[in-house]
Amino acid sequence: MSFDRLIRRIAETGNPTVVGLDPKLEYIPAPIKEAAYLAHGHTLEGAAEAILAFNKGIIDAICDVVPAVKPQCAYYERFGWPGMKALADTIAYAREKGLFVIIDGKRNDIGSTMGAYAAAHLGEVDVDGERFTPFGGDALTVNGYLGTDGIAPLLDLCREKDAGIFVLAKTSNPSSGELQDRSLEGRPLYAVMGEMCEKWGESTRGEYGYSAVGAVVGATYPEQLSELRAALPHTFFLVPGYGAQGGGAADVAGAFDSRGLGAIVNSSRAVLTAWQKQGRPEAEYAAAARDEAIRMREDIASHIPAIHL
Repeated sequence: MSFDRLIRRIAETGNPTVVGLDPKLEYIPAPIKEAAYLAHGHTLEGAAEAILAFNKGIIDAICDVVPAVKPQCAYYERFGWPGMKALADTIAYAREKGLFVIIDGKRNDIGSTMGAYAAAHLGEVDVDGERFTPFGGDALTVNGYLGTDGIAPLLDLCREKDAGIFVLAKTSNPSSGELQDRSLEGRPLYAVMGEMCEKWGESTRGEYGYSAVGAVVGATYPEQLSELRAALPHTFFLVPGYGAQGGGAADVAGAFDSRGLGAIVNSSRAVLTAWQKQGRPEAEYAAAARDEAIRMREDIASHIPAIHL
């Protein structure tokens, strides 16, 4: 299953983290933007070209020290079709470099519409008998609050394409509790959603005990993170909220099992803007990102069990 591949990459790198590729133009060094604008003008195409060049530099710098990247679709969609092409090209480049790619789209629908999302981001499409891979991600974030009708269309594809999904359970944002902490038959809604992830993934468990149906559980709620880890032994966690959102290594420790597995922790802004925060020259933006990725790896590794398969 898909998360077996991710787990092996985590073990190879000794690093249970993922770098979020959520680029803003203000994060990108001026020479990269100037080159893109010289070729395409101050246009959507120019912005997208700058983003792609920036992403490639980051990927080159981190591909041997992190197992995965997570592009967030919104940062590409806002630049229209050129931005979506930059997303596709970023995914392809990351996979060429051996990285596991989690597409952060939080897709949510039912039936054939959810099937279309699945085909777009994880699978293939048929064009009059010819098969094409639109984006080619390894995993996709999804919203499970439409119930099984919104998840079932993904499961066959997860088996067929060795793909995975991360279902929103307890998210890292401050207002998540307005809905996710509400009681449903005496239990928090997030706990019910986690239980559903376990059920949905029953037929997709892999070599290391985790299914292809993961859950998004935020670092900003460490007690709930530990609670869900104990309750969901077969559900792999994607953990946002470390770093810029306030979560620390001690906060995410509860996401991991006794093998140092079971979760991957995301950091986006802290890595992408490391050159600015460290006061380094623009030419060192990728080296600064690498240094921050290594710092994050060491920080988290110091709080969890030693990683082993």
